[in-house]
Amino acid sequence: MGKEQKSPEQKEYDQLQKKHEKKRPILRNCIVAFFVGGTICLIGQAISFFYIYFFNFTEQTAGNPTVATMIFIAMLLTGFGVYDRIGQFAGAGSAVPITGFGNAVISSAIEHRTEGFVLGVGGNMFKLAGSVILFGVFSAFVVAIIKTIIIQWFLGGF
Repeated sequence: MGKEQKSPEQKEYDQLQKKHEKKRPILRNCIVAFFVGGTICLIGQAISFFYIYFFNFTEQTAGNPTVATMIFIAMLLTGFGVYDRIGQFAGAGSAVPITGFGNAVISSAIEHRTEGFVLGVGGNMFKLAGSVILFGVFSAFVVAIIKTIIIQWFLGGF
C-alpha cells in the first residue's frame, strides 16, 4: 500500500505545527545526562574505595556492598522527593546507573502504598523493575550454563 495523500488542510496543519513546535535542546540534554550520570558513578566509585580502605574489601568484593549502598541512597532520595527532581533535570543521566533501578522499585512501592503492604507495595513494587530482574537472572543462568559447558569441554569432563 502506498502512502496516503494528505488534504491541503492537513498539510497546512502540519506546517503550522512545525512552526510552533518547541525545539528540544538535545545537545544540552546529552551533556547534562553525561555529567550527572558521571557524577553518580563517581560517587559509586568513592563508596567502593570507602569499602576497600575501611573494611578491607578487595576490588572484586567491594562491588556488591557498593551496589547495595547506591540503591539504598537512591531509595532514600526518592522517598524524600529529591531523586525525582534530579531525574527531571538529568533525564537518562539519572536513570541509566544502578540508582535508576532503586528509583524504579521504590517509586512503584510509594505509589501503591495506599493499597496495603501485601497487595499494594508487594504486588506492584517490581512492575517497572521486574523485567530488569528477570532478564538479569535469566542472562546469568545462560552464561553459567555456557561457562560450565566450556569448562567441562576444555578440562575433559562429561
